[in-house]
Amino acid sequence: MKVGIVCYPTHGGSGVVASELAIGLAKKGHEIHIVSYAPPFRLHSFHQNIFFHEVGIASYPLFKYPPYALGLATKLVELVEAYDLELIHAHYAVPHAASAYLAKQILNSQVIKVITTLHGTDITLVGADQSFYRVIKFTIEKSDGVTAVSDYLKQRTIREFDIQRDIKVIYNFIDPVRSVQSRNQCDRESYAPHGEKILMHASNFRPVKRVGDVVRIFAQVHAKIPAKLILIGDGPERLFIKQLVKDLKLSADVNFLGEQDHLEPLFLCADLFLLPSEQESFGLTALEAMNCSVPVIATETGGLPEVITHGETGYLYPVGEIKKMAEKSIELLSNPQKHELFKHQARRRATQSFNADQIIPQYEAFYEEILRTKQKTP
Repeated sequence: MKVGIVCYPTHGGSGVVASELAIGLAKKGHEIHIVSYAPPFRLHSFHQNIFFHEVGIASYPLFKYPPYALGLATKLVELVEAYDLELIHAHYAVPHAASAYLAKQILNSQVIKVITTLHGTDITLVGADQSFYRVIKFTIEKSDGVTAVSDYLKQRTIREFDIQRDIKVIYNFIDPVRSVQSRNQCDRESYAPHGEKILMHASNFRPVKRVGDVVRIFAQVHAKIPAKLILIGDGPERLFIKQLVKDLKLSADVNFLGEQDHLEPLFLCADLFLLPSEQESFGLTALEAMNCSVPVIATETGGLPEVITHGETGYLYPVGEIKKMAEKSIELLSNPQKHELFKHQARRRATQSFNADQIIPQYEAFYEEILRTKQKTP
């Protein structure tokens, strides 16, 4: 198949999944064209079947903001004509699916198909803005196929946008081999020189991630056992979190690493991953941690219960239950036998239920199903 994949290039779940999907499909012999305003950070290796196309936007004094959605639509039209693309896979409803729909109308083609994958914030955050509501609903309804990364996200999309069509759930996935290949890359002593336990969190430091709760959980753990905290990522709350760490007198034991392209070597240093988010449509970082044999303490919100098995691969508690999360963190870190069991179970669940070798063929089969489907009459 010849497929155009449209995604954001920045750190975040949608860009990660789109890039890993592109790599997986290319290895299976498909011709993949990545379309974005910059190379996705997870396209870490060259493959002869992957082609990157940058969306360039001209700057005119007339435009207050660069018209990226229109530039993207134009680029998609050019690529369909130049490479005979059969399908455009848009990761995110706005603007990617909207641009893909516009490109299809410009081409006046019933041959090119559009699949939209919903990742979360396009529904929970962008979709909550009434100025985008009608556009998101329209693009979902007009796509030839729609997928969501969790059953939670599927049900929320149907409920909030009154969607009558089918949405297929295809989970996010991990490469079980890469964590094994990274096994010797962890320099644990540089973070915990005296054998301290290492707790870790990775996010975009938005309020919804509740990074302050991460620090407060760590403060309670730190009071009981020698421990270090590694915070990965950047975002609007980083300065607030740094001040909170300082106020709690934890600065010597908290490391801010900023954005990191490759998380496996860091996860392999961790004893526990904390994700006390207010909202998670899937929780890809939790899954990536589990793939590296790291138990997860998280909130029982959104799609997280579909990823983490409470009492087996970690623990799930209501949003804001800092005390319970801290207690379970201390319990796990203080019991080597139980911690080892949870590590094993976390890795097993990641590799058995979210293996790329299982999930990528689901996308392949869905592509083929949509390509076989005749265009509906408007």
